[in-house]
Amino acid sequence: MPVLSLCGGALIMLMLIAFAFAGPSPERARTRRVAALRARHSDSANTLADAQLRRISAMQGTKMDAAAARFLPRPALLKKRLAMTGKTWTVGQYGMATIGIAMTVTILLSIVGLPVLLGLLLGIVVGAGIPHMVVGFYIKRRIAKFTAKFPDAIELLVRGLRSGLPITETIAVVGAEVDGPVGVEFKNITDKMKIGRTMDAALQETADRLGTPEFQFFVITIAIQRETGGNLAETLANLANVLRMRSQMKLKIKAMSSESKASAYIVGSLPFIVFGLIWMINGNYMQNFFVDQRLMVVGGGGLIWMGLGAFIMSRMVNFEI
Repeated sequence: MPVLSLCGGALIMLMLIAFAFAGPSPERARTRRVAALRARHSDSANTLADAQLRRISAMQGTKMDAAAARFLPRPALLKKRLAMTGKTWTVGQYGMATIGIAMTVTILLSIVGLPVLLGLLLGIVVGAGIPHMVVGFYIKRRIAKFTAKFPDAIELLVRGLRSGLPITETIAVVGAEVDGPVGVEFKNITDKMKIGRTMDAALQETADRLGTPEFQFFVITIAIQRETGGNLAETLANLANVLRMRSQMKLKIKAMSSESKASAYIVGSLPFIVFGLIWMINGNYMQNFFVDQRLMVVGGGGLIWMGLGAFIMSRMVNFEI
């Protein structure tokens, strides 16, 4: 019976992969052709720039990416998250990593002696969770680096404006002189403006992709100055000062809440650590949680209450500035 269950799960996985690598939907192909025809005959600069960016991204894609986009949920959001990491990861690589981790965990748990269906469920959860957590980690680290250097980039913009350079030239200077994520993002803004994108649209696209309030403040400041006029250099200098004070306040709050976060991590991980230790000492005793229906109900209820407690503790130590 375990062998049949494992073979059935492998057959379902192969069927899903075959469906993912199947031909494209005729309706989607027709929609893409209509959009391309409209963009080809449009006189708008933004429409032409969007069409050119889509052609570049389509040329960079592979058949694996197209298959993963059909197989994984919300591929547009996933592609955006992968772009936020600053890595060259593709949707296809993400999908292959997910499937590989899920199958590896399932096989290892089946070898250990766990029921096949439970091992398959845990394999799917781990396979979907680990890549998501890794991508989230790299996004958080890149955003932290961007936020740390962003005030310095604004001060460089201020010096360029005070020396008489226009805002477009100062953005190009920041992209060339500043290293790290800040320089990469400003260079992307310059490249978009070179192919016909307006500065406001390029800045707003970058703000939507980054999702940081600091860069959104910067975009709003430039937009208001373009509408009302005024001394842009002085306004950006004040913005850099505000962002530095905001960063200092975040560090103070992080230091004050570090003890509470450590306590929450210890309390939340202690039941799982004890479960693993008892499993190592007496595995047959702990396997009853996956066989006896009463213990399964008790274990599920305990996980639900632990999840509620972890959620409440996370909200208590999470401060928005």
